[in-house]
Amino acid sequence: MPDRAGIAAIVLAAGSSSRFGSEKLLHPVTLQGVTLPLAAHSLRPWLENFEHTTVVVRPGSETLCGAITAALGATASASIRWSVCQDAAQGMAASLACGVRANLEAAGWMIGLADMPALPSAAIAGVRSALLAGADLSATMRDGRRGHPAGFSHLYGEELLALKGDAGARHLLERDKSNLVQIEIGDNGIFADVDVPGDLHRL
Repeated sequence: MPDRAGIAAIVLAAGSSSRFGSEKLLHPVTLQGVTLPLAAHSLRPWLENFEHTTVVVRPGSETLCGAITAALGATASASIRWSVCQDAAQGMAASLACGVRANLEAAGWMIGLADMPALPSAAIAGVRSALLAGADLSATMRDGRRGHPAGFSHLYGEELLALKGDAGARHLLERDKSNLVQIEIGDNGIFADVDVPGDLHRL
């Protein structure tokens, strides 16, 4: 469900955590004195910026959904729309398409990852503002390097739904980089996803 401005927030949480060795999204992480499951930290800035956030999970994620809901509390969790992607095992693109499909009425889509607990709220707000101002494509940048999240206008709907594989929408961002509205963010949190346990030290 998109917010009142028509932009849908989609956070992908359907990975298998195979490289981490356990369910990384439930791994406790302490940031600024607050200890929460990794995915709960990742969702907080999205919930600050959007009335509703679609979180895409794989089948059998009841424990994950319950733990995140409990960690965030009833008020914050009420704005989460859980979306089960039956094809999640086919890769990130399937999860992304699932999130878009759950928000077909949106004027645009912002895509984030549930394993990025240090993503600053300003990054989400900046990309959202760019879409609202008419950008067809937007993403965060720091020192010439593209970060997360990324935003797509309704013009990309069919291509997002047709994505395949595990690279997500990366090739669309590369192909149309001349149209990309860059949001400069001075925070490495736009790059800090957690794939292996060692990545937690960078947080």
